Amino acid sequence: MAHTFTHDHVGITLTPDDLDATIDWYTSKLDFTLARRFDAHGITFAFITNGNAKIELMSAASRSQGASIDSIFATFDPERLHHICLAVEDLDTTLSQLADRDVPPLGEPMDVPEIGQRIGFITDNTGNIIELTEPGT
Repeated sequence: MAHTFTHDHVGITLTPDDLDATIDWYTSKLDFTLARRFDAHGITFAFITNGNAKIELMSAASRSQGASIDSIFATFDPERLHHICLAVEDLDTTLSQLADRDVPPLGEPMDVPEIGQRIGFITDNTGNIIELTEPGT
């Protein structure tokens, strides 16, 4: 029997000190809303949503501090989740609006003809990479 999957959410672990700031970043910069926040098993969970995109933010006791990210090509590491991807209708308009909200792009947008998409990248307040994709025509 083949399994069928649908996407539910992406989880991001944070220090307790970063949780509120990260909720604020996603709500103020990317227009997510806080759908639910609760404590269970000694961890604080917060689910934030925008349309059908859902992210689970989880506080954690500790987190290693990585190097600053300044190039998408310098971020490839087979030992971790690389990025989450959010679809947008107009990539250039979205990147311009995000720049107005002090969210600079990570490099220049690029066309990927092999998949018929135009993509760009940003990082959140803790350095997690977010790909933005505009489906091609």
